[in-house]
Amino acid sequence: MSTSAATLPFEELAEAIKGRRSDYGHISGLQLDRFAPAEAWSSLPYRPVFVGDTETGVLHGGVVTAMLDESCGMAVQLALDGSSAIATLDLRIDYQKPATPGLAIKAHSVCYRTTRSIAFVRSTAYQESEDDPVATATGCFMIGANRTNMLADRRMDTRSIPTLEAPDDPEGPFARSPFARALGIRVNDDVTLIMPFSPQIIGNPILPAIHGGMTGAFLETTAIFGVRRELGIATLPKPIGLTINYLRSGRALDTIANVSIVKQGRRIVAFEARAWQDDPAKPIASAFGHFMLRPTPGSDEE
Repeated sequence: MSTSAATLPFEELAEAIKGRRSDYGHISGLQLDRFAPAEAWSSLPYRPVFVGDTETGVLHGGVVTAMLDESCGMAVQLALDGSSAIATLDLRIDYQKPATPGLAIKAHSVCYRTTRSIAFVRSTAYQESEDDPVATATGCFMIGANRTNMLADRRMDTRSIPTLEAPDDPEGPFARSPFARALGIRVNDDVTLIMPFSPQIIGNPILPAIHGGMTGAFLETTAIFGVRRELGIATLPKPIGLTINYLRSGRALDTIANVSIVKQGRRIVAFEARAWQDDPAKPIASAFGHFMLRPTPGSDEE
């Protein structure tokens, strides 16, 4: 593996980004459709395995988070010369409305400023029109995050990439969430959640490291499960906003997470979730966000 800097001409850089993205990016079917310096237009086809609630067919919020994370990364790479590894430092997602079941999601990401060490990016996820967003995101990426360079060091064999499948578990806690089942998320005896390491959730395959979007999806799943359990509610809460802080690289290990309610109102719940691997005192990521509580069917608030 070469660790030397390799400046790529822009067209070669774009082609490298198309062919040497994260493992999860390839598994999900995310495509770089159009590009310009510091800008990326991408699309993600609708798949049943991405669903967060089979009763509605709406995508899991973590699918949108993972797409925006990778799409933002594409824009950052398109603002650079291909010689540096990047890593997400933080990502804020604001959910505007649920994605319409059956339709692909598109994203337009812009890296609007870079310094020697940090890149700043914003993105919009939409379906029919960018003026009618499903979600918006802002984030910061570290430039030169490690010694690897996926764009120069990697030649991907797509035949070795596993598929993303959701095993049936009709009696389990995620019976209605194919995406949570696809990630293999389980509930521990102490009511923490665990996401086992698997090839499907790899971001950087050279390290290897867990995809930041997968960590975000896991934290959101943990928050949904924990809030429902703590409040004793049957209906799924509606995500409003989520800010993820990436503190350490997620290594090739199982990841554990818990959630605490910071403040509860009649309609809004604020929560904080933490994810770690071998030491709870050394979290790899944390997330702060808000859910809107949906009225229970048949209640006076409907």
